[in-house]
Formats: sequence, structure tokens, C-alpha cells
Amino acid sequence: MKATVEISDNLFRRAKAEAALRGRKFKDLVEEGLLRVLESPEATITTPCDLPTLHALMKQTCGMVDSGIDDLATNPDHMREFGSAQTSDR
Repeated sequence: MKATVEISDNLFRRAKAEAALRGRKFKDLVEEGLLRVLESPEATITTPCDLPTLHALMKQTCGMVDSGIDDLATNPDHMREFGSAQTSDR
């Protein structure tokens, strides 16, 4: 079966060169790549529900840095512009 696929010029050039270096046709290299992806254990679709939360990813680092301020929300300097319609140019 023939299929039309849009890929970047750079990727095409790299794949075409790799196929030539291996003494193979471009279409064979593409077919091999697709088969490898589809047969790999990671081929299942990952949904956002399957991904770890940011908290889970950062759990080991939580509490490593002490800013010296217990709660930024209690410091009026940090909350001065919070909720205001004006934006700051910081």
C-alpha cells in the first residue's frame, strides 16, 4: 500500500542518508521503524490519567530548599499584587 506522509526536510535527508549507508531503500527503513514502534512495549497510548502527577515526580525533592519564609501567603510583600488587574513587568 502507498501512503503519503509529511515529515521535515531534515528528517527526510537523515533517513535517506541512513538508508543509503545501510544499503537499503528508504521505504524499507521507514517500514522497519514503524514495525519497531508498533511492536515495542511502549506502543500503548499514554493518556494523561496514566502519567504521574507533578507531586509524584517531585516527591523526593519536596522540602529540600528552605526559603526562610514559612508561608509566602502571609507576607504582604509577596501578595501585594495578587488578584489585581494590573500586571507587573518583573
